[in-house]
Amino acid sequence: MGKRPLPTRLPRERAFLVGVELASKQGYLTIEDSLAELTLLADTAGLSVVGRASQRLEHPDPKTFLRSGKVQEVKDLAGEVMADIILFDDELSPRHQRELEKIFGEDTRILDRSALILDIFAQHASTREGSLQVELAQYEYLLPRLTRAWTHLARQAGGGAGRAGLVGGVGLRGPGETQLEVDRRVIRQRISHIKGELEKVRKHRSQYRRRRRKAEMPTVALVGYTNAGKSTLLNHLTGSDVYVADQLFATLDPTTRRVALPGGHGVLMTDTVGFLQKLPATLVAAFRATLEEITEAELLLHVVDISHPNACAQGQVVRQTLEEIGVEDIPIVTALNKVDLLTDRKTVLDQLDDFERGVPISALTGEGVTTLLSVIEEEMYERLLPIEVKLPYREGGLISLFHEHGIVEEMQHTDSSVEMKGRIPLRLFADFKPFSTEKFSDSDMEEENHTS
Repeated sequence: MGKRPLPTRLPRERAFLVGVELASKQGYLTIEDSLAELTLLADTAGLSVVGRASQRLEHPDPKTFLRSGKVQEVKDLAGEVMADIILFDDELSPRHQRELEKIFGEDTRILDRSALILDIFAQHASTREGSLQVELAQYEYLLPRLTRAWTHLARQAGGGAGRAGLVGGVGLRGPGETQLEVDRRVIRQRISHIKGELEKVRKHRSQYRRRRRKAEMPTVALVGYTNAGKSTLLNHLTGSDVYVADQLFATLDPTTRRVALPGGHGVLMTDTVGFLQKLPATLVAAFRATLEEITEAELLLHVVDISHPNACAQGQVVRQTLEEIGVEDIPIVTALNKVDLLTDRKTVLDQLDDFERGVPISALTGEGVTTLLSVIEEEMYERLLPIEVKLPYREGGLISLFHEHGIVEEMQHTDSSVEMKGRIPLRLFADFKPFSTEKFSDSDMEEENHTS
């Protein structure tokens, strides 16, 4: 009897990339680097890149995003390489999408960077929370783009819409409703349901964080550009087996592990989703429950792939994203990762000043990790910041926290509050800042960091 033939893999869809350099909107990466990153995203999504084109514009064309001559050029080039998909590096408006689909015809799909990232997230979400977050982002992205053809939604949804059971059998129409109106109504109902489920997740996480605070176990949130090595570092520090792969967005769902510091203290370290240039706004909003792990952390460990030629630009993208989600007062330590890949270690020394509290490490070999943990311990427990606060009596937890972890120099009781002056660990500053009787600026914090 002959051997049973191996199953045949379906051929990868062929993608032609299109990038636009907008004079009105400068990014951190050049158009060439951004398209190289889009190539990695396409590969992660299971696409084969067969060509690319780019154009410099002052503003996008209101109808077709590209100028009409460039659209025809892309159509001709894509036809020559038999591309199945035209993949834009920027998010297209619903009008851009419709007009381009008319020009390219039914045999060629039009996708943008946001749709591609949502598809990747749909493939990689492994928990119910992650699946809900991705599905919400997909629906909010698709709703304004919904056409009369359900096939459009099915092929764009990256699995989320199909899993929701929306294709066909969407329910009875009301008086005077078109099928398109029914479809939109059903999607809005689904969005409302998912938001309710995610609110339950958010409340559960909030309760978990309160229990964690009672146990006096501070949290360090790992942040960084996607594929910077966060999961590899967490595995090295804890001996755990968080999934690691050399691809973008290999892990989406947050993972928390206990890490012992050199001086005997312990922290909980949480790995979070990697950041990326042009991350869809719908996705950032949908992942609010997960991103709260960052906003509630006492310290951020920013992992940077220092071997990457765009390390500084990627670091700026991370800092910009942190600002967008409201993380301003949390201290940062930077792990300049993958030094084992450098042929010239001078690269690290030249870039140390570009990052907060930078420590060169290799998460793979363990080089520099002990020093990194010492710096984290210093930031979390030893660096003290002067502060004066007026704490209402109802904030008994903060009053106790000041006594237990800070140094109280002066204290005065009034009818409604306790006025305290002293020094507290930098990691607790965000908790006390709302009650501070002083005005702190970012420059004050920076100066204190350097003098402590």
